[in-house]
Amino acid sequence: MASAARGRAKAATGRTKPTAKTGRRATSAYTTLTTEIRNGVALVTLARPEVHNAFDETSIAELTHALVALERDASVRAVVLLGAGRSFCAGADLHWMKRMAGFGEKENLADAMALATLLKTLHCLAKPTIARVHGPAYGGGVGLVACCDIAVATQSATFALSEAKLGLIPATIGPYVVEAIGARAARRYFLTAERFDAAEAYRIGLVHDIVLPEALDGRINELLGALMTAGPHAQAEAKALIRAIAGGPIDDRLSADTAARIARIRKSPEAREGVAAFLAKRPAAWIPQELDDE
Repeated sequence: MASAARGRAKAATGRTKPTAKTGRRATSAYTTLTTEIRNGVALVTLARPEVHNAFDETSIAELTHALVALERDASVRAVVLLGAGRSFCAGADLHWMKRMAGFGEKENLADAMALATLLKTLHCLAKPTIARVHGPAYGGGVGLVACCDIAVATQSATFALSEAKLGLIPATIGPYVVEAIGARAARRYFLTAERFDAAEAYRIGLVHDIVLPEALDGRINELLGALMTAGPHAQAEAKALIRAIAGGPIDDRLSADTAARIARIRKSPEAREGVAAFLAKRPAAWIPQELDDE
């Protein structure tokens, strides 16, 4: 099983040298990040290693733009968010924060709304997202991790919700972090702003897996291999379902809503193909040829 998963992962991400069959497409129109598409997987790299990938108004705008573009790209099946250099993301750039301190409330509100829009865009992306956390993730960097569907960290990764040390609060990232770790853990880490390690991030639910640094890409590839076997429309609908039912009461309205959702999905071309493929004991049409060959 493990070897099969590794084979699926290679086909999914194209870690091996690309061929005309699999292809590779890179975008370099941004100044603070890079995007590269390999076999339906978009690798979005925060590319400001000199400031530990801290973000400012430019990187916020560029990452939002990149995510919207990837959402619209039918060839993209999943998105992996990663950081260049030694860090995943150190949160807000100090020079940017200094500029914000000199702005009025109107300008600060517009700036904060830009970050809120980025986080919502990432959180609500219809396609599966994975955070590849190999180093420090602080402040807003924790928010990015929480917004992704799946988070994998190395054993040496560190985390902090450090805003209170600066007299600030983790406001725009708050809803996503609380959803990930719960209100009880948030009470501690929002207030103490203390640093915690990958084991604690796993314990409180911020990350799903912890691996050795050399095993990080292999684990992400395995997850991508699994994601590629599921129907893309079903994945988008499943994400919408989670947002609709999380934290709400289980009542008649919810029962009616979930029944309506599955009734609608059963009639979709993707669902009909999936059921037909299962009954015929053949791969579904959405599974890449590279995975069919495994």
